[in-house]
Amino acid sequence: MNNLLGKQTWSFNKGVYILSRATASGPKEGSGPIGSLFDKVYDELHCGQNSWELAERALLSDSINLCLEKVNKNYNDIDLLLAGDLINQIVSANYAARQINIPFLGIFGACSTSMEGLAIASALVESSYANYAIAATCSHNSTAERQFRYPTEYGGQKPETATTTVTGGGAVLVSKEQTKIKVTHATIGKVQDLGITDPFDMGSAMAPAAADTIRQHFIDTNRKPEDYDLIVTGDLSAVGKPICEKLLLEDGFDVSNVYNDCGLIIYKQGDSEVFAGGSGCACSALVTYSHLLNELESGNYKRILVVATGALLNPTMIQQKESIPCIAHAVAFEYESERKRMK
Repeated sequence: MNNLLGKQTWSFNKGVYILSRATASGPKEGSGPIGSLFDKVYDELHCGQNSWELAERALLSDSINLCLEKVNKNYNDIDLLLAGDLINQIVSANYAARQINIPFLGIFGACSTSMEGLAIASALVESSYANYAIAATCSHNSTAERQFRYPTEYGGQKPETATTTVTGGGAVLVSKEQTKIKVTHATIGKVQDLGITDPFDMGSAMAPAAADTIRQHFIDTNRKPEDYDLIVTGDLSAVGKPICEKLLLEDGFDVSNVYNDCGLIIYKQGDSEVFAGGSGCACSALVTYSHLLNELESGNYKRILVVATGALLNPTMIQQKESIPCIAHAVAFEYESERKRMK
């Protein structure tokens, strides 16, 4: 059976499963609607460290270590670690990896890193280049503000279109060991750039990339929106979600009955402190690796599609008045009953 469907979708035919998953978060996320599902919640943004950057690294390390502890694995059991983050040169992932004796691939997809890493890890396990692979990512509100906008101490005003970078880390362990959560497909996105230049309006910038990937996933897999119990984007939030929905409807795909966004799930609705909602690498990771996969594992969902979105900018390009190129990567998960696994 061909593993490539159409131009952009990988089909995992040999059986790729989520063996374990873990999340760690900051206080704002921990007090949100799904905060009780996170494995570790810090009560202050420094996470017991001396800098924001060290705090972000701790969140990533926590999620990886907790992920392994849940299945009694150690570093020597793992063949590959794939990780990335938002800080220049993905230093959170790089510096965390130096303490973990696992072969390492650093990746960058901005806020799409969670599903990019999971897609690559699944492909490597499917093809037997790895037996156990971890995909992990993290972000921190204060590190992102300092790098991409203004330091939090500056107290700069923000428009309503701004999103709040999620403070947290998420990790997932992939293998061929059968569990209730199966990874079935990954659709790799193409870079889209609609000319948006405002770094305070990531939702508008990323929405076309999300719509393009979802549309291509439907085409490649010959599926329709109603084939999924839930389709969720990474961090388009209140601004980008309706744009994505409209773009898909124009192409003949009505996702309104099954569509939500991680940036709207992670924080309390109407919370003015988060503006349009959540964003950041940890946004889709925290929501997916806790709430969404819990629902799938319990059988409440049978099939979901997670589409993580990323804005591939840096501060220098914005200062030079460049527009913002964006990307979205989709991963499909399915519930597999014990009866089906025993066949």
